[in-house]
Amino acid sequence: MYTLGIDIGSSSSKAVLLKDGKTIISEKVVETGTGSAGPEKVLKALFAESNLTLEDMNGVIATGYGRFNVAEADGEVSEITCHAKGALFESPKTTTILDIGGQDVKAIKLNGQGLVMQFAMNDKCAAGTGRFLDVMSRVLEIPMADMGAWYFKSKTPARVSSTCTVFAESEVISLLSKNIPKEDIVAGVHFSIASKACALVRRVGVGTELTMTGGGARDAGLVDAITKELGIPVSVAPHPQVVGALGAALMAYEKQVRG
Repeated sequence: MYTLGIDIGSSSSKAVLLKDGKTIISEKVVETGTGSAGPEKVLKALFAESNLTLEDMNGVIATGYGRFNVAEADGEVSEITCHAKGALFESPKTTTILDIGGQDVKAIKLNGQGLVMQFAMNDKCAAGTGRFLDVMSRVLEIPMADMGAWYFKSKTPARVSSTCTVFAESEVISLLSKNIPKEDIVAGVHFSIASKACALVRRVGVGTELTMTGGGARDAGLVDAITKELGIPVSVAPHPQVVGALGAALMAYEKQVRG
């Protein structure tokens, strides 16, 4: 049985093709999100790799901001539910999930049965999100993919205290003008993001097993900063960017099994 999960986020579209509710056959991420051709592009890439078609799918569930714009879906499920389902599939002992996406941050607390007990979300401001990191990487003229490596070079992290992305950008420019080493500014940026993200985690309750998901989880420097901020071990989901789509594919499978 093949099921498909599609997660249309604010800045990217993700899809996961699942076999028998157990095996990921294919996963894709395209940097095209809500209000665009995201669903079409991500599905085209997914099926090209798997040599399957939409007709081979037994069920399709959509999630994310743009879930109601996926014509191919049989149903829609909230991203909170799908992230919980996907994270538990990849990290069965997870009690808390921290999802750092392009435009928002989500903290989700689960109970012993893996059900969502509480969640908090920052979607009104770019502070603490991937967008914040992207803006800072441009100001620093360091590629996003290299920001984590620069973080680990730092000996004395700079203080980036502004909670607003616009003000923080000015703060970083000021630090550059004072000849503060770039690696120390990068570390300061990471700790600034960690502080804001961890505030959401504390709001829902810090559990014993925290798993990071989303694009932000690919930045080893950010994972380290969050580990230091919370003082507990932090793991990264094996497929961090597509956890929501994975959860949607699992929901589609369960729907088919239930009949």
